[in-house]
Amino acid sequence: MFDPTAFDNMKVVIEGALYDLDSSGAIVITDRNDLINMAKMSRQFNVSFQLPNSSITAVIEMKSMLVNLAAELIPNSQSGQLAGCHVKLQFFLEHHDKKLDYHALEAILLNLWGETRKITMAVQYDPLESEKKVSNVITVEFDRLISEDQLDDLVVMTEVMTTSLQQLEHFYYEK
Repeated sequence: MFDPTAFDNMKVVIEGALYDLDSSGAIVITDRNDLINMAKMSRQFNVSFQLPNSSITAVIEMKSMLVNLAAELIPNSQSGQLAGCHVKLQFFLEHHDKKLDYHALEAILLNLWGETRKITMAVQYDPLESEKKVSNVITVEFDRLISEDQLDDLVVMTEVMTTSLQQLEHFYYEK
């Protein structure tokens, strides 16, 4: 019988939590991808979602490489230390050249996600456009492997992502 991998189990937990939020009307799922890279023997899963009537998009992404799968499936290989996957969260927003206090934005996210999280921001725009449309990408990384032992934390993570969307909405539009 097929024994699901840690990646599969974590994916099901994230999907379940997000689809529960979607069916309750708290969020709207806008995209979902489940990819296998045969050249590198890796897997990637991501789900994009927004608050209802919002333009800010959140994406939760899980990645598992060959070494992670091998550590789980081959006895005594890496003693299970590499079994699991990497999780990355991103928030996307476009606006028309609104001046933002990026340090205040970072403080909001560190308050939600914790001081040990790595938060990076990228700002992109075309300087030749007369009306500058600015794209902001905020990334929250955990800089460690997430394992099956943290399945309950994944449900909490989806709830904190929803809170993050609410805080970002307030920061961008209510200021």
